[in-house]
Amino acid sequence: MATSFLSRKPDSGLGNISASPADPSRNIDWVLMTVQIVLTIMGGFVVFSASRTRLVDEPYAFATRQVIFAFVAVVVMFVVMAFDYEVWKERARFMYGLTLVVLVLLILLGIASGEDRISFDLGPFNVQPAELAKFTTLLMLAVYLSDERSEEVSYARFLGGLLIVGAPAVLIVIQPDLGSASVIISLAMGVLLVAGAKARYIAMISILSVTTVAAAFFGQLVNDYQSARIRALINPAAAGADETYQAENAMRAIGTGGVWGKGWLQGPLTNGRDIPVMWADFPFAAVGEQFGLVGCAVTLGLLGIALIRVWRIAHLSRDLLGTYICAGVFTMLLWQIFQNVGMTVRIMPVTGLPLPFISYGGSGLIVYFAMFGLVQSVHMRRMR
Repeated sequence: MATSFLSRKPDSGLGNISASPADPSRNIDWVLMTVQIVLTIMGGFVVFSASRTRLVDEPYAFATRQVIFAFVAVVVMFVVMAFDYEVWKERARFMYGLTLVVLVLLILLGIASGEDRISFDLGPFNVQPAELAKFTTLLMLAVYLSDERSEEVSYARFLGGLLIVGAPAVLIVIQPDLGSASVIISLAMGVLLVAGAKARYIAMISILSVTTVAAAFFGQLVNDYQSARIRALINPAAAGADETYQAENAMRAIGTGGVWGKGWLQGPLTNGRDIPVMWADFPFAAVGEQFGLVGCAVTLGLLGIALIRVWRIAHLSRDLLGTYICAGVFTMLLWQIFQNVGMTVRIMPVTGLPLPFISYGGSGLIVYFAMFGLVQSVHMRRMR
């Protein structure tokens, strides 16, 4: 329990070396934690470099907020780590239900105001319920599937899992936020594959996902600018200059960075106004222009190490619940990396999905630290 972990008296000797090997405090994955801290620090520098010229009167505004978000995220991670992940299992239904209520409330507020809303405006900060949905949907799906102890997911269990994922995904599409909805669907793919879902079940969820997106387009639930982003990817020659503006400049930023880059704060595209909201949507372009191919390789290498460590912990888990949690985190992280970097190099449509730990944004950063806290909890208690 958390109380025993937090209030445990220091062990004699060097650190906690005399503690039992099964003591959670001796089983923190320090490699994974170090990687995410380093990535977050790198993200702070990128956010500052990409945003400082946009707010002349407050050049440190976005960077300062990101630092605050990072401190809050670390606290949240340690709180999640302090509890055995079985404790979160008991609260999964309540948290999931609360998330659905908040998502519905956001849609209703959007209808009342006559404009689309993907976040609650709380003065200097915005809270995105779609980010919270990643955590609660992952937990709910992992708990649901782990209750059936078999090597293969039954059809009835698969349909139940589909409903768990489908409810928040549809609500997020309605906002509309196709990027976050795609992350929810990706976590379902990862967990269901690891749980032993048959290929035809995976094909079914793929078809359902495509149908949902198509229905959103034909039902005019998707904004014109989002439709334009799809058109710009499929047929850039026919798209207008405004529709390809961001992506083209992002590509230019990476291409002009060369091997070593132009140096921190020295990139004209990063420090200019050529790529709107670069600190949130296109931080990888800022890395490419300022730190070149080497900086991009280091960033992707660190993210790759994080993926490997999460996959390793999934194999070491003491039970199916822990394995499914890690599988979901792995898939979400992999998909967001691919989507964000992909839209920067123009092989994916621009969706606004952040690059984990690097992009500006409190909701995304805090939720990813919380999910990594779950992964750490699985690793810390793997011997029990």
